Amino acid sequence: MNHVIEIKGLTKNYKDFTLGEISAEIPCGFSTALIGANGAGKTTLIDILCGVTAKSTGETIYFEEMTDIGESRLRNRIGYCSSMNFFPADCTLKEVEISMELGFDNFDKEKFSKLCQRFKLEVPTGKKRKKLSKFSDGNKMRTYLAAVLARDTELLVLDEPASSLDPLARDILCDMFREYLSERDGERSIIFSTHNIADMENVTDYAIFMANGKIIERGFIEELKQKYILVHGDAENFQKAKPFMMSFSGNRTSFEGIALAEHAGMLKRFDTAIELPTLQQLSIGILRKAENNAEV
Repeated sequence: MNHVIEIKGLTKNYKDFTLGEISAEIPCGFSTALIGANGAGKTTLIDILCGVTAKSTGETIYFEEMTDIGESRLRNRIGYCSSMNFFPADCTLKEVEISMELGFDNFDKEKFSKLCQRFKLEVPTGKKRKKLSKFSDGNKMRTYLAAVLARDTELLVLDEPASSLDPLARDILCDMFREYLSERDGERSIIFSTHNIADMENVTDYAIFMANGKIIERGFIEELKQKYILVHGDAENFQKAKPFMMSFSGNRTSFEGIALAEHAGMLKRFDTAIELPTLQQLSIGILRKAENNAEV
């Protein structure tokens, strides 16, 4: 399988936080989600991959051939979008359009205008000149996404693109993800971080779970759903099932949690119900285990 990015021993050292050592291969032609609690290192990793932050050690290979993120030929192939203020606050949509057209040869201003309309933003060529500072957080993110999606790129790297969007806008974004991936028949890829796991599940092919600056699990979603199971049971059987549970929660009458699928046969002996987990349930189980391990 081709890899859009290969990460080898990546680290970043701050005074109160260390990222890494991170090693991973991100598959080409798919949508990869970075999942983790606040402070897990997702934004730091994205910023390093896009050249916003310098790494401390390690190597990153892009498109199986290029290593210098500062090279313009490589940057032109990657569309990066931050959840922070991506353009100056006093910019208008027209000024965003002009700056993107000056900055990137592969920016299509007609496509930008159509994307603005699709996101229910004002038309850049219209008479209105509302500044981004007057936009809601959701409309700011719509603007950032329209700008980056209007470029002809091979890889999108997006930091929390759905965080400030309402449910309808998230659904539109999911449609755009699918359209972006399908336009080049496996030659385009997406990497994005998210807390809106349930809303983004149907456009997530591969997931990388992070905690405390490290990768704790990764894989294609369908394979992870075969590796782990969701377990329900009555409280009276909890102590018997507990040794086989990876993480769990419960009350006086019942319990629920994630376990390895290899323990399904044993868990069924304790009158438990076994189900295929959703990505959100899987994420909670994996991250809760990491949190519990950190507290030990």
